[in-house]
Amino acid sequence: MSEQVFPTKGNLIKTKRSLLQAQLGYDLMDRKRSVLVREMVSLVDAARELRDEIDVTYAEAYRALEYANMTLGIVGTIAQTFPVENSLKLASRSVMSVELPKITANLTTAERPPYSMTLTSSEFDKAYIKFNKVKEITVRLAELENSIYRLAVAIKKTQKRANALKNIIIPRFEEQLKYISNALEEKDREEFSRQKVIKHRKYNS
Repeated sequence: MSEQVFPTKGNLIKTKRSLLQAQLGYDLMDRKRSVLVREMVSLVDAARELRDEIDVTYAEAYRALEYANMTLGIVGTIAQTFPVENSLKLASRSVMSVELPKITANLTTAERPPYSMTLTSSEFDKAYIKFNKVKEITVRLAELENSIYRLAVAIKKTQKRANALKNIIIPRFEEQLKYISNALEEKDREEFSRQKVIKHRKYNS
């Protein structure tokens, strides 16, 4: 038995209002969960494709780097001349009040590479292009995987709240509403019987 409330018409109205709000809350939580799940599924599919792509691109980039090392010797000294990557910018977008990261970066390969063309080879150029591609995919994959994690957390919280509304709060209000309604109906029947008795006595007196 849920917590009892005093069976009055005021409490009946209040309980009906609370039940309606709980039902609306559950509908909102359920719709929110559905939207978040659809969003997460689309991101999971995109992330899966990027993981496959990044594996292939990494393999190609390291293979090109190996060829560059064979033709130029160890290219670490040349690599140290590259500028520090600082073009990453972090923003966000909202999906059903869940803030998801939006990463932008200027990672396109420059028309003029940041190294001396006379000191390198075509194999080094290939490695440079491939590793730039790796950076682009890594940025996108980081955005997707972080978004997927945040969505998963939000879905879990939303589902928990929806379950609480459906399995605990709504049944409790329904039980209270039934208790108050039955009590008021019983009280009305008693009052009706009492009035009949009074009327009968007056009629026979």
